[in-house]
Amino acid sequence: QLGEADAMLQDGARRRVAVVAMLLSALMRGVAGFASRGGVAVRQRVLPRGPVSMMATATLEKLRNVAIVAHVDHGKTTLVDALLKEAQVFRQNEDVQERVMDSNDQERERGITILAKNAAVEYKDVKINIVDTPGHADFGGEVERILNMVDGVLLVVDSVEGPKPQTRFVLKKALELGLKAVLVVNKIDRPQARPDYVVDKTFDLFVELDASDEQTDFDIVYASALNGMSGREPEALDSSMSHVLDAIIESIPPAELDADGPTQLLVANIDYDDFKGKLGIGRIRSGTLRAGDGGTFGAMKGPDDDVRPIKINDLFVFDDLGRKNVEEASAGEIVIFSGVSDITIGETVVSKAEPRPMPVLEIEEPTVSMSFAVNKSPLAGRDGDKLTSRVIRDRLMKELDRNVALRCEDNVGDSFTVSGRGPLHLTVLIETMRREGFELEVGPPEVIIKDIDGVKSEPFDTVEIAVPDEYSSAVVDVLNRRKGEMQDMGKTDTGDYTYVRYLVPTRATIGLRTQLLSATRGLAVIDSNFDSYRPFAGEVEQRDKGSLLAFEDGEATSHGLLGAQDRGQLYAFPKMAVYRDQIVGVHQRPGDLRVNVCKQKQLTNMRSANKGIVEGLSPPLELTLDSAIEYIQADEIVEVTPGNIRMSKKPGWEKAAKAGGKK
Repeated sequence: QLGEADAMLQDGARRRVAVVAMLLSALMRGVAGFASRGGVAVRQRVLPRGPVSMMATATLEKLRNVAIVAHVDHGKTTLVDALLKEAQVFRQNEDVQERVMDSNDQERERGITILAKNAAVEYKDVKINIVDTPGHADFGGEVERILNMVDGVLLVVDSVEGPKPQTRFVLKKALELGLKAVLVVNKIDRPQARPDYVVDKTFDLFVELDASDEQTDFDIVYASALNGMSGREPEALDSSMSHVLDAIIESIPPAELDADGPTQLLVANIDYDDFKGKLGIGRIRSGTLRAGDGGTFGAMKGPDDDVRPIKINDLFVFDDLGRKNVEEASAGEIVIFSGVSDITIGETVVSKAEPRPMPVLEIEEPTVSMSFAVNKSPLAGRDGDKLTSRVIRDRLMKELDRNVALRCEDNVGDSFTVSGRGPLHLTVLIETMRREGFELEVGPPEVIIKDIDGVKSEPFDTVEIAVPDEYSSAVVDVLNRRKGEMQDMGKTDTGDYTYVRYLVPTRATIGLRTQLLSATRGLAVIDSNFDSYRPFAGEVEQRDKGSLLAFEDGEATSHGLLGAQDRGQLYAFPKMAVYRDQIVGVHQRPGDLRVNVCKQKQLTNMRSANKGIVEGLSPPLELTLDSAIEYIQADEIVEVTPGNIRMSKKPGWEKAAKAGGKK
């Protein structure tokens, strides 16, 4: 053993520290030997003294629970596809769609993962529960609660970009929970790949986040998930993903269990079934869970809550991309159960005889809020069938069950204040409701101001931008005008690119992406992540152009639009229904201007109604939900219906503008 230790000590400073730490840890813990339970090999050890120390825990050698975490667009979901194929989940002749885990319509349209999802594969007689997590910072709440279900993470990093802001966020959460990580350097087939740089930067990030010696001694796999290739060295890749699965089995610790202890399961996710109703998803920490048991189990939300009796009707475990019924599941397994219609995320399923609730999940607070109100425009009720404040409120309350990072407050009248982790977080909810038949009026995003030690404070984001050298001055100018504070600036290692890192007020990042892409002709690569609350930065530069407003209710005509387009760029098109004070375009100057887009051409016997007019119209600007929410200001709203997205002024905006002018 000493000879083996000496050999490992020669591998470098990192491995020396890790080996010493592991030896000391083994001496302090003490190994109690091996045992066998239920035909599954288990390793028995004694816990340190504490409230649960009277019960021995074990590890399931045939089970691994792992989450895949990464920055957006670094290839997590594609990696899951490759792992499922390697584990032969699909038939030889099966037609498998790309990014099979992204089953949500919006996920496929936007190209991002929004909801965390589970799958399970069998590899070398080991069951691996895989959880695919979102990569966008606005959905960080999904990642935070999912990490409570797993024993380790696959940290996926792009072979060119290296660690990005969301990489830092997800890794920080994983390290705080004591999870072990396996680094997967993905997209290694890219011509600009720089694996050594990426590994060094990732190690620096581990050290910066105060990772333990054992955590910094992470395993490394190089992969091209899109091509189904992996290897332990960047130049030696095999045409399979076996190296990634082997690394999971070798480096991710087996699931710990206490099969003889009282039942303990923290609900980390919620799902719905058309036939079985609400489903709770979580990992059994100790004890067992049985289907059809109506007298043994209860639910509690934290140690201060009372036990309420519950009945577990059906019990499932994950199997490939689906699930299968089981009568009983033991500690260490991730399960799905039905029968508890009022179960919520953060509750603990416990044994009524000996309840031991787990602490309530702590999720970072929202930073941005928006107002949701009943649609009161002249065109309300033409598209949707869910119009009243009652059905809107019921839908928002239902969303709170699953979306733990969301907050909702009732306002006076028919409106609600909904708070989330960012504009995209709330925009996805609005789009989902729109597709379900809801009609809403939505106000502009507003940051949540806090009073911290008597100081008015607001949220700040870290914004990282890579841009061609010739546009770097334009980027710096835009960020400086938005109260940004430069943190770093330099040349990238690949190509004639400059990178800048700024600390920017969150409210100044709303609409920033569009402005930067315009200033750099679409060549800027922009990443942002919440940093912290800091003292209020003062007034931020607003939109420098006004809006073109419809002069009257009616239908837009080619003749009216031809005259209006000289004043700016239009959203309106011929035959489009409009109403007074609806925003039909962007004014070319500051200030709002009413234009008569419904103007009819006076006919005579000398010419036809449309001769020579349609040809002169410019194509209208594309109006999407995301662009509309970025565009509007405090006195404007977005009208959202299943068939249309419109922008308009708030009722009474002219009086408010005059009052503001007098002040």
